[in-house]
Amino acid sequence: MSWNCTLFEGDEQKCDVIVGLKRGFGSLSLIGCAFMIVTIWLFGKYQVRSQRLILYLTIAAFFDTIGYMMGKLTVDGPQCDFEAWWMTYFDWTVLAWTSCITFDLYMLLTRRQLTSHWKYHVICWVVPLVISFLPFIGDNYGPAGAWCWIKHDSPIWRFCIWYIPLFVTLIGMLILWSRTIYLHKRRATLPGGQDINSERMRTLIEEDMKTLRWYPLVYLLLSFFPLVLRIHNAFTDQGQDVYFLWIMTSITAPLQGACNAVVFGLDPDTRSKLTWLQYRMAFTSRFSTKQIIQEYPVNEGGNIDGGEHTRTSSAGSDTVPYGAFDIPTKTQ
Repeated sequence: MSWNCTLFEGDEQKCDVIVGLKRGFGSLSLIGCAFMIVTIWLFGKYQVRSQRLILYLTIAAFFDTIGYMMGKLTVDGPQCDFEAWWMTYFDWTVLAWTSCITFDLYMLLTRRQLTSHWKYHVICWVVPLVISFLPFIGDNYGPAGAWCWIKHDSPIWRFCIWYIPLFVTLIGMLILWSRTIYLHKRRATLPGGQDINSERMRTLIEEDMKTLRWYPLVYLLLSFFPLVLRIHNAFTDQGQDVYFLWIMTSITAPLQGACNAVVFGLDPDTRSKLTWLQYRMAFTSRFSTKQIIQEYPVNEGGNIDGGEHTRTSSAGSDTVPYGAFDIPTKTQ
């Protein structure tokens, strides 16, 4: 592979390794994101509020991964500028959706308040769009190592557009996530109330906690090496590259979708559906006009246990996340 390598004093072999790693692990993430999107759609999991948040995060991660798999050239120009804008925008959307999931968990657990999804969409799609266009002022996008981003000679833009907001957001996410986990464990040891709806609400929140709480942690862990690399680049001259940091960044930065897919697959309800028969039945029910009859077990109270669908809501509803149960919640 012959291309314009600006890393490691022009050592093309090392540059080939970096590009190969980011594309290889990026491919895993694309597969993972596609698996999540198809599964959520096929089985109608998007009807559950928490699963819709996962779906939005997955869509953002899917497009973010495409940025890591774009062209290998680092020559400054329109193509590089587009790649840099793409990376900036979708890096921000992934960060924003992960932050919103963390915040949503905290508000639901501590105050039982629900934030409308349209507010999340503005924060996670519109705000990053505005931010991503700012570096075009003064032509600050360009070659930035193994991919295009904000140029090395524009450190102020790097700090204002990404470093400072990322650092502040990560600290906030860590505090909220730790607080949420602590309160969840503390409440799990408290005796339950007498009201049946309250008990069901508590049980269902705990179920969502078991699933959603890992997505912020995955992001926090995968952000470590990319953050260290870019901070190192900010305080060193161009060309003083640490091969180990680039190796680890090329592995972890594009891996968001793949790790999210692992977390998604560990959910008991999702895992129970990961069979060829379940996928075939779901696919048939999606595209067939014939009615599909499915058996559901009957619980001890004589009610039909429809699994996850007994607590679904309409896809457009943000105020009642668990469908059939009367839940005393507030909407922000």
